[in-house]
Amino acid sequence: MNRVSPSEAHALIKDAGYVYIDVRSVPEFDSGHPAGAFNVPWLEASPAGMLENPSFIAQVSALWPREAKLVVGCKSVARSEQAAQALIAMGFCDVVVQRAGMDGLVDAFGRVKEPGWRASGLPVALDALPGHAYPAIVARFQAAVSTNSQKR
Repeated sequence: MNRVSPSEAHALIKDAGYVYIDVRSVPEFDSGHPAGAFNVPWLEASPAGMLENPSFIAQVSALWPREAKLVVGCKSVARSEQAAQALIAMGFCDVVVQRAGMDGLVDAFGRVKEPGWRASGLPVALDALPGHAYPAIVARFQAAVSTNSQKR
């Protein structure tokens, strides 16, 4: 799996047609995200705590074909690694992990080992572009599922 710095991820998006998928929760995404990012959470809040989004692969698949160029990022790196591995296992062939996330990589003592997207001075947005926020993605996914079930 290819892992890139925030600056390298930004260059891939800007110059090579990659799309940034932010796999953080909705509140995290709403607190600031890479400008232009899509929000498809890897984990979702539940009464039992944070659980894997059971529709993650289906939602991503409804938005992009398997040959899409995807950069996956989260807060630091754990969720993006898991999400990227799942996407690759499902046949997505050009998945890159943004290894420092929004907040950066830290050591066991909380010291920053590599600055994240925000600290790197890259474009951050508070408002999602139309269709990029998770509620819009869920609505589009549900519409696609409904259309497919009606065709049967």
